[in-house]
Amino acid sequence: MTAVVTERASGRSLISDELFATLVRRVVAEDHLDQRLAERTVDQALAYLGACAGNSGGLLAPSEQVDLGWHAFLLYTRDYALFCDQVAGRFIHHVPTEPGDPDATGETARVVLSRTVRAIEAAGFAVDHELWPCAPVSTCTGCHNGCHNDPPPPPR
Repeated sequence: MTAVVTERASGRSLISDELFATLVRRVVAEDHLDQRLAERTVDQALAYLGACAGNSGGLLAPSEQVDLGWHAFLLYTRDYALFCDQVAGRFIHHVPTEPGDPDATGETARVVLSRTVRAIEAAGFAVDHELWPCAPVSTCTGCHNGCHNDPPPPPR
């Protein structure tokens, strides 16, 4: 029998080392994370965006921790827009959840986060499961889901 080892890509492979370092520095400074956790956060935000790039269906959403990396990237609008164009061929919009939205917490949020983790894996990226505490759904004890992507319309 032959074993096949499939190595998954890191999210950070989608951008330059310089931009990655810039985003990590911002997360460290603004969110008061240690260097290693900031690197993991930004990596998973990029993997999430990589999954969004190929998503034509249901909503995907970052975990609360991963969202910190996405927010940092959004501040660099030129770099973010170029990334979106190169990786997705379109702009990946950040859609905040409205206060009181019942889909932002509880079972619906858990289902969306579980779908997101599956989409990241299907896109070939490594998942840092510690940063996705609500996936799989069976292990979740509570979720916060503050924003999501704006998927493109399904193909005609």
